[in-house]
Amino acid sequence: MNNLIIKNIGKIYNPLPDKVGNINILENCSIIITGGKIQEICAGDIEINAIRLEKYKILDAEGKVVLPGFIDSHAHPIFAELRDNEFEMRNAGRSYLEIAQAGGGIKNSVRKLRKLSEEQLYVISKERVNEFIKYGTTTLEAKSGYGLTHNDEIKMLKVIRRINEENDIDLIPTFLGAHDIPEEFKDNREEYINTLINKTIPEVAKEGLAEACDIFIEKNYYTVEEGRRILTAAKINGLEVKIHADQLTCNGGSELAAELGALSSDHLEYISDKAIDDMIKNDVVFNLMPGASFFIGMTDYPPARKIIDKGGIIALSTDFNPGTCYCMSLPLIMTISAVYLKMTAEELVWAATIGGAKALKKENSIGSIEVGKKADLLIMDIENISEIPYSMGMNLVSKVIKNGKIL
Repeated sequence: MNNLIIKNIGKIYNPLPDKVGNINILENCSIIITGGKIQEICAGDIEINAIRLEKYKILDAEGKVVLPGFIDSHAHPIFAELRDNEFEMRNAGRSYLEIAQAGGGIKNSVRKLRKLSEEQLYVISKERVNEFIKYGTTTLEAKSGYGLTHNDEIKMLKVIRRINEENDIDLIPTFLGAHDIPEEFKDNREEYINTLINKTIPEVAKEGLAEACDIFIEKNYYTVEEGRRILTAAKINGLEVKIHADQLTCNGGSELAAELGALSSDHLEYISDKAIDDMIKNDVVFNLMPGASFFIGMTDYPPARKIIDKGGIIALSTDFNPGTCYCMSLPLIMTISAVYLKMTAEELVWAATIGGAKALKKENSIGSIEVGKKADLLIMDIENISEIPYSMGMNLVSKVIKNGKIL
Protein backbone atom coordinates (compact mmCIF):
# COMPACT_ATOMS: atom_id res chain seq x y z
CA MET A 1 0.00 0.00 0.00
CA ASN A 2 3.01 2.34 0.41
CA ASN A 3 1.68 3.94 3.61
CA LEU A 4 4.29 6.13 5.25
CA ILE A 5 4.53 8.85 7.87
CA ILE A 6 7.49 11.22 7.66
CA LYS A 7 7.86 12.95 11.00
CA ASN A 8 10.23 15.52 12.48
CA ILE A 9 10.70 17.46 9.23
CA GLY A 10 12.77 20.60 9.70
CA LYS A 11 11.54 22.40 6.57
CA ILE A 12 9.41 21.60 3.54
CA TYR A 13 10.27 23.61 0.43
CA ASN A 14 7.19 23.46 -1.76
CA PRO A 15 7.30 25.11 -5.22
CA LEU A 16 4.14 26.99 -6.17
CA PRO A 17 3.11 26.73 -9.83
CA ASP A 18 2.39 30.37 -10.61
CA LYS A 19 5.89 31.82 -10.99
CA VAL A 20 9.48 30.61 -11.36
CA GLY A 21 11.15 30.72 -7.96
CA ASN A 22 7.97 31.01 -5.91
CA ILE A 23 8.46 28.51 -3.07
CA ASN A 24 6.44 28.14 0.11
CA ILE A 25 8.35 27.07 3.23
CA LEU A 26 6.76 25.07 6.04
CA GLU A 27 8.69 24.41 9.23
CA ASN A 28 8.45 21.69 11.87
CA CYS A 29 5.88 19.44 10.23
CA SER A 30 4.99 15.89 9.23
CA ILE A 31 3.62 14.25 6.07
CA ILE A 32 1.12 11.38 5.98
CA ILE A 33 1.27 9.24 2.84
CA THR A 34 -1.46 6.73 2.04
CA GLY A 35 -1.42 4.45 -0.98
CA GLY A 36 1.61 6.24 -2.38
CA LYS A 37 -0.02 9.66 -2.36
CA ILE A 38 0.17 12.59 0.02
CA GLN A 39 -2.84 12.46 2.31
CA GLU A 40 -2.03 15.21 4.80
CA ILE A 41 0.65 17.74 5.71
CA CYS A 42 0.54 18.35 9.45
CA ALA A 43 1.95 21.23 11.46
CA GLY A 44 4.22 20.10 14.27
CA ASP A 45 5.09 16.52 15.12
CA ILE A 46 2.44 13.87 14.68
CA GLU A 47 1.13 11.47 17.29
CA ILE A 48 2.10 7.91 16.44
CA ASN A 49 -0.56 5.70 18.00
CA ALA A 50 -0.96 1.93 17.81
CA ILE A 51 -3.24 2.08 14.78
CA ARG A 52 -0.77 4.16 12.82
CA LEU A 53 2.09 1.91 13.85
CA GLU A 54 0.15 -1.02 12.43
CA LYS A 55 -0.78 0.62 9.12
CA TYR A 56 2.17 2.92 8.40
CA LYS A 57 5.92 2.80 8.18
CA ILE A 58 7.47 5.62 10.19
CA LEU A 59 10.41 7.65 8.88
CA ASP A 60 12.15 10.18 11.11
CA ALA A 61 13.47 13.05 8.99
CA GLU A 62 15.70 14.10 11.90
CA GLY A 63 15.02 17.78 11.30
CA LYS A 64 16.23 17.66 7.69
CA VAL A 65 14.74 19.34 4.63
CA VAL A 66 12.07 17.76 2.41
CA LEU A 67 11.73 18.66 -1.28
CA PRO A 68 9.73 17.22 -4.17
CA GLY A 69 11.62 14.58 -6.13
CA PHE A 70 13.65 16.08 -8.96
CA ILE A 71 12.16 15.82 -12.45
CA ASP A 72 14.62 15.51 -15.31
CA SER A 73 12.56 16.44 -18.35
CA HIS A 74 15.16 15.98 -21.12
CA ALA A 75 17.44 12.94 -21.21
CA HIS A 76 18.80 10.24 -23.55
CA PRO A 77 19.53 7.32 -21.18
CA ILE A 78 19.06 4.48 -23.70
CA PHE A 79 22.26 3.91 -25.65
CA ALA A 80 24.90 1.28 -26.34
CA GLU A 81 28.31 2.70 -25.46
CA LEU A 82 30.09 5.80 -24.18
CA ARG A 83 31.68 8.39 -26.47
CA ASP A 84 34.50 9.46 -24.19
CA ASN A 85 36.87 9.61 -27.17
CA GLU A 86 34.82 12.51 -28.51
CA PHE A 87 35.22 14.31 -25.19
CA GLU A 88 38.98 14.05 -25.73
CA MET A 89 38.62 15.30 -29.32
CA ARG A 90 36.69 18.37 -28.19
CA ASN A 91 39.29 19.12 -25.55
CA ALA A 92 41.92 18.95 -28.30
CA GLY A 93 40.09 21.66 -30.23
CA ARG A 94 37.54 19.89 -32.48
CA SER A 95 34.03 21.39 -32.46
CA TYR A 96 30.78 19.48 -31.99
CA LEU A 97 29.84 19.95 -35.65
CA GLU A 98 33.33 18.94 -36.85
CA ILE A 99 33.16 15.71 -34.84
CA ALA A 100 29.68 14.98 -36.19
CA GLN A 101 30.77 15.59 -39.79
CA ALA A 102 33.66 13.16 -39.27
CA GLY A 103 31.25 10.36 -38.32
CA GLY A 104 31.03 11.01 -34.61
CA GLY A 105 28.16 12.43 -32.62
CA ILE A 106 24.70 10.96 -32.97
CA LYS A 107 25.69 8.73 -35.91
CA ASN A 108 28.36 7.12 -33.73
CA SER A 109 25.73 6.12 -31.15
CA VAL A 110 23.41 4.93 -33.92
CA ARG A 111 25.97 2.51 -35.35
CA LYS A 112 26.61 0.99 -31.93
CA LEU A 113 22.98 0.71 -30.85
CA ARG A 114 21.85 -1.01 -34.04
CA LYS A 115 24.18 -3.92 -33.24
CA LEU A 116 22.39 -4.70 -29.97
CA SER A 117 19.33 -6.85 -29.48
CA GLU A 118 16.42 -5.51 -27.47
CA GLU A 119 17.44 -7.71 -24.54
CA GLN A 120 21.06 -6.52 -24.60
CA LEU A 121 19.95 -2.90 -24.74
CA TYR A 122 17.52 -3.46 -21.88
CA VAL A 123 20.15 -4.99 -19.59
CA ILE A 124 22.68 -2.16 -19.93
CA SER A 125 20.07 0.60 -19.87
CA LYS A 126 18.22 -0.66 -16.79
CA GLU A 127 21.25 -0.33 -14.55
CA ARG A 128 22.08 3.09 -15.98
CA VAL A 129 18.58 4.42 -15.33
CA ASN A 130 18.66 3.24 -11.72
CA GLU A 131 21.68 5.45 -11.06
CA PHE A 132 19.57 8.62 -11.46
CA ILE A 133 17.71 7.82 -8.24
CA LYS A 134 20.88 8.34 -6.19
CA TYR A 135 20.92 12.01 -7.19
CA GLY A 136 17.27 12.57 -6.28
CA THR A 137 15.62 12.15 -9.69
CA THR A 138 12.26 10.40 -9.32
CA THR A 139 10.89 11.10 -12.83
CA LEU A 140 13.04 10.94 -15.96
CA GLU A 141 12.18 11.64 -19.55
CA ALA A 142 13.70 9.00 -21.86
CA LYS A 143 14.09 9.60 -25.58
CA SER A 144 14.65 7.26 -28.47
CA GLY A 145 16.74 8.65 -31.32
CA TYR A 146 19.79 6.40 -31.54
CA GLY A 147 18.14 3.84 -33.81
CA LEU A 148 17.04 5.90 -36.82
CA THR A 149 15.33 2.98 -38.50
CA HIS A 150 11.71 2.05 -37.91
CA ASN A 151 12.61 -1.20 -36.13
CA ASP A 152 15.47 0.22 -34.06
CA GLU A 153 13.42 3.18 -32.86
CA ILE A 154 10.60 0.83 -31.85
CA LYS A 155 13.22 -1.35 -30.12
CA MET A 156 14.38 1.61 -28.04
CA LEU A 157 10.85 2.59 -27.03
CA LYS A 158 10.06 -0.99 -26.03
CA VAL A 159 13.14 -1.00 -23.81
CA ILE A 160 11.95 2.23 -22.19
CA ARG A 161 8.51 0.71 -21.57
CA ARG A 162 10.00 -2.44 -20.08
CA ILE A 163 12.30 -0.51 -17.73
CA ASN A 164 9.36 1.66 -16.73
CA GLU A 165 7.33 -1.40 -15.79
CA GLU A 166 10.10 -2.93 -13.68
CA ASN A 167 12.02 -0.04 -12.08
CA ASP A 168 11.02 2.36 -9.33
CA ILE A 169 11.82 5.55 -11.24
CA ASP A 170 9.13 6.81 -13.65
CA LEU A 171 10.26 7.06 -17.27
CA ILE A 172 8.36 9.39 -19.61
CA PRO A 173 8.94 8.11 -23.17
CA THR A 174 9.58 10.48 -26.06
CA PHE A 175 9.99 9.48 -29.71
CA LEU A 176 13.01 11.17 -31.31
CA GLY A 177 13.22 9.47 -34.68
CA ALA A 178 14.16 12.86 -36.13
CA HIS A 179 17.38 13.11 -34.12
CA ASP A 180 19.56 13.00 -37.24
CA ILE A 181 19.28 11.90 -40.86
CA PRO A 182 20.48 8.26 -41.07
CA GLU A 183 23.67 7.76 -43.05
CA GLU A 184 21.88 5.50 -45.55
CA PHE A 185 19.40 8.30 -46.34
CA LYS A 186 21.87 11.20 -46.61
CA ASP A 187 21.12 11.49 -50.35
CA ASN A 188 17.39 10.86 -49.96
CA ARG A 189 16.27 12.46 -46.71
CA GLU A 190 12.73 12.85 -48.00
CA GLU A 191 12.25 9.08 -48.01
CA TYR A 192 13.26 8.85 -44.33
CA ILE A 193 11.01 11.77 -43.37
CA ASN A 194 8.09 10.13 -45.16
CA THR A 195 8.77 6.90 -43.26
CA LEU A 196 8.61 8.81 -39.99
CA ILE A 197 5.38 10.55 -40.94
CA ASN A 198 3.54 7.66 -42.56
CA LYS A 199 4.81 4.61 -40.70
CA THR A 200 6.77 5.11 -37.49
CA ILE A 201 4.82 7.93 -35.84
CA PRO A 202 1.44 6.21 -36.40
CA GLU A 203 2.77 2.93 -34.96
CA VAL A 204 4.38 4.64 -31.96
CA ALA A 205 1.10 6.41 -31.20
CA LYS A 206 -1.10 3.36 -31.80
CA GLU A 207 1.01 1.16 -29.51
CA GLY A 208 1.28 3.83 -26.81
CA LEU A 209 5.07 3.70 -26.93
CA ALA A 210 5.62 7.44 -26.43
CA GLU A 211 3.83 10.45 -25.00
CA ALA A 212 5.57 13.03 -27.17
CA CYS A 213 7.55 13.46 -30.38
CA ASP A 214 10.79 15.45 -30.48
CA ILE A 215 13.07 16.69 -33.27
CA PHE A 216 16.55 18.20 -33.52
CA ILE A 217 16.22 21.39 -35.56
CA GLU A 218 19.72 22.63 -36.30
CA LYS A 219 22.20 23.27 -39.10
CA ASN A 220 23.10 19.95 -40.79
CA TYR A 221 20.19 18.19 -39.07
CA TYR A 222 16.50 19.13 -39.62
CA THR A 223 15.01 22.33 -41.00
CA VAL A 224 12.10 24.27 -39.53
CA GLU A 225 9.85 23.23 -42.42
CA GLU A 226 10.76 19.56 -41.97
CA GLY A 227 10.06 19.99 -38.28
CA ARG A 228 6.66 21.48 -39.00
CA ARG A 229 5.71 18.47 -41.15
CA ILE A 230 6.97 15.83 -38.72
CA LEU A 231 5.54 17.42 -35.59
CA THR A 232 2.20 18.17 -37.25
CA ALA A 233 1.96 14.46 -38.10
CA ALA A 234 2.74 13.67 -34.46
CA LYS A 235 -0.03 15.97 -33.25
CA ILE A 236 -2.51 14.45 -35.71
CA ASN A 237 -1.67 11.06 -34.20
CA GLY A 238 -2.29 12.33 -30.67
CA LEU A 239 1.28 12.88 -29.48
CA GLU A 240 2.53 15.97 -27.67
CA VAL A 241 5.47 17.73 -29.34
CA LYS A 242 8.75 19.29 -28.26
CA ILE A 243 11.85 20.57 -30.05
CA HIS A 244 15.64 20.62 -29.65
CA ALA A 245 16.09 24.22 -30.78
CA ASP A 246 18.57 27.09 -30.99
CA GLN A 247 21.40 25.10 -29.42
CA LEU A 248 24.24 25.83 -31.83
CA THR A 249 22.64 28.52 -34.00
CA CYS A 250 19.56 30.73 -33.91
CA ASN A 251 17.45 28.63 -36.26
CA GLY A 252 13.74 29.34 -35.78
CA GLY A 253 13.02 26.15 -33.87
CA SER A 254 11.64 27.96 -30.85
CA GLU A 255 9.29 30.04 -32.99
CA LEU A 256 7.99 26.75 -34.38
CA ALA A 257 7.55 25.42 -30.84
CA ALA A 258 5.40 28.44 -30.06
CA GLU A 259 3.44 28.06 -33.31
CA LEU A 260 2.64 24.40 -32.59
CA GLY A 261 1.92 24.83 -28.88
CA ALA A 262 4.76 22.48 -27.95
CA LEU A 263 5.30 21.25 -24.40
CA SER A 264 8.78 22.75 -24.46
CA SER A 265 11.59 24.10 -26.56
CA ASP A 266 14.91 22.75 -25.32
CA HIS A 267 18.53 24.00 -25.12
CA LEU A 268 18.00 27.63 -26.35
CA GLU A 269 21.53 29.01 -26.17
CA TYR A 270 20.82 31.18 -29.24
CA ILE A 271 17.11 31.83 -28.87
CA SER A 272 15.82 35.10 -30.35
CA ASP A 273 13.92 37.75 -28.43
CA LYS A 274 10.94 37.17 -30.70
CA ALA A 275 10.96 33.46 -29.88
CA ILE A 276 11.05 34.23 -26.16
CA ASP A 277 7.99 36.44 -26.50
CA ASP A 278 6.17 33.91 -28.71
CA MET A 279 6.85 31.03 -26.32
CA ILE A 280 5.64 33.00 -23.31
CA LYS A 281 2.49 33.99 -25.17
CA ASN A 282 1.77 30.33 -26.00
CA ASP A 283 2.75 28.84 -22.59
CA VAL A 284 5.66 26.81 -23.97
CA VAL A 285 8.22 25.77 -21.34
CA PHE A 286 11.82 26.95 -21.73
CA ASN A 287 13.72 23.72 -21.00
CA LEU A 288 17.33 24.64 -20.25
CA MET A 289 20.27 22.26 -20.02
CA PRO A 290 23.43 24.30 -19.48
CA GLY A 291 25.33 21.13 -18.60
CA ALA A 292 25.56 20.48 -22.35
CA SER A 293 26.99 23.96 -22.99
CA PHE A 294 29.51 23.37 -20.20
CA PHE A 295 30.44 19.85 -21.31
CA ILE A 296 31.14 20.73 -24.95
CA GLY A 297 33.00 23.90 -24.02
CA MET A 298 30.59 26.52 -25.32
CA THR A 299 30.93 30.11 -24.15
CA ASP A 300 27.26 30.97 -24.74
CA TYR A 301 24.52 29.86 -22.35
CA PRO A 302 20.72 30.16 -22.44
CA PRO A 303 19.48 33.64 -21.43
CA ALA A 304 17.71 32.47 -18.30
CA ARG A 305 17.55 35.87 -16.60
CA LYS A 306 15.90 37.48 -19.61
CA ILE A 307 13.38 34.62 -19.83
CA ILE A 308 12.53 34.72 -16.12
CA ASP A 309 12.27 38.50 -16.02
CA LYS A 310 9.81 38.38 -18.92
CA GLY A 311 7.68 35.79 -17.11
CA GLY A 312 8.72 32.60 -18.92
CA ILE A 313 8.38 29.11 -17.42
CA ILE A 314 11.74 27.42 -16.96
CA ALA A 315 12.68 23.78 -16.49
CA LEU A 316 16.19 22.47 -15.84
CA SER A 317 17.35 19.14 -17.26
CA THR A 318 20.59 17.19 -17.50
CA ASP A 319 20.41 16.31 -21.21
CA PHE A 320 22.12 13.11 -20.07
CA ASN A 321 23.57 11.39 -23.15
CA PRO A 322 26.77 9.59 -24.17
CA GLY A 323 28.24 12.43 -26.20
CA THR A 324 27.48 15.97 -25.09
CA CYS A 325 26.54 15.74 -21.41
CA TYR A 326 27.40 12.59 -19.48
CA CYS A 327 25.82 13.82 -16.25
CA MET A 328 23.00 12.27 -14.19
CA SER A 329 23.02 14.85 -11.41
CA LEU A 330 20.45 17.65 -11.47
CA PRO A 331 22.13 19.20 -8.39
CA LEU A 332 25.32 19.60 -10.44
CA ILE A 333 23.26 21.16 -13.23
CA MET A 334 21.92 23.57 -10.59
CA THR A 335 25.47 24.62 -9.75
CA ILE A 336 26.27 25.25 -13.41
CA SER A 337 22.99 27.18 -13.74
CA ALA A 338 23.74 29.30 -10.69
CA VAL A 339 27.17 30.24 -12.01
CA TYR A 340 26.44 30.72 -15.73
CA LEU A 341 22.70 31.46 -15.85
CA LYS A 342 22.68 33.56 -12.65
CA MET A 343 19.65 31.76 -11.25
CA THR A 344 18.79 31.92 -7.55
CA ALA A 345 18.49 28.82 -5.36
CA GLU A 346 14.70 29.23 -5.32
CA GLU A 347 14.58 29.42 -9.12
CA LEU A 348 16.83 26.38 -9.45
CA VAL A 349 14.75 24.17 -7.18
CA TRP A 350 11.53 25.39 -8.82
CA ALA A 351 12.88 24.61 -12.32
CA ALA A 352 14.07 21.13 -11.31
CA THR A 353 10.72 20.18 -9.76
CA ILE A 354 7.46 21.87 -10.82
CA GLY A 355 9.18 23.34 -13.90
CA GLY A 356 10.17 19.86 -15.05
CA ALA A 357 6.64 18.63 -14.34
CA LYS A 358 5.23 21.39 -16.56
CA ALA A 359 7.67 20.46 -19.34
CA LEU A 360 6.21 16.94 -19.26
CA LYS A 361 2.59 18.03 -18.69
CA LYS A 362 2.62 16.23 -15.33
CA GLU A 363 2.17 19.17 -12.95
CA ASN A 364 -1.17 17.84 -11.71
CA SER A 365 0.45 14.71 -10.28
CA ILE A 366 4.10 15.51 -9.46
CA GLY A 367 6.49 18.41 -8.95
CA SER A 368 5.20 19.83 -5.67
CA ILE A 369 4.19 18.65 -2.20
CA GLU A 370 0.40 18.79 -2.17
CA VAL A 371 -2.43 16.63 -0.91
CA GLY A 372 -3.44 14.15 -3.63
CA LYS A 373 -0.15 14.24 -5.51
CA LYS A 374 2.28 11.36 -5.77
CA ALA A 375 4.55 11.06 -2.74
CA ASP A 376 7.76 11.59 -4.70
CA LEU A 377 9.94 13.23 -2.08
CA LEU A 378 13.55 13.84 -1.10
CA ILE A 379 15.00 14.17 2.36
CA MET A 380 18.14 16.28 2.02
CA ASP A 381 20.90 16.75 4.53
CA ILE A 382 20.84 20.55 4.35
CA GLU A 383 19.47 23.49 6.32
CA ASN A 384 18.67 25.73 3.34
CA ILE A 385 18.28 25.09 -0.39
CA SER A 386 21.13 27.48 -1.18
CA GLU A 387 23.43 24.63 -0.11
CA ILE A 388 22.38 22.56 -3.15
CA PRO A 389 24.05 24.66 -5.89
CA TYR A 390 26.80 25.70 -3.48
CA SER A 391 27.90 22.11 -2.80
CA MET A 392 29.35 21.53 -6.27
CA GLY A 393 29.36 17.88 -7.26
CA MET A 394 28.35 16.71 -3.79
CA ASN A 395 25.33 14.49 -3.19
CA LEU A 396 23.25 15.85 -0.32
CA VAL A 397 20.33 13.46 -0.86
CA SER A 398 19.72 11.50 2.34
CA LYS A 399 16.57 9.55 1.39
CA VAL A 400 14.52 9.14 -1.79
CA ILE A 401 10.81 8.35 -1.52
CA LYS A 402 9.00 7.27 -4.69
CA ASN A 403 5.22 6.75 -4.61
CA GLY A 404 5.50 6.55 -0.82
CA LYS A 405 8.18 3.85 -0.97
CA ILE A 406 11.60 4.47 0.60
CA LEU A 407 14.17 3.57 -2.07
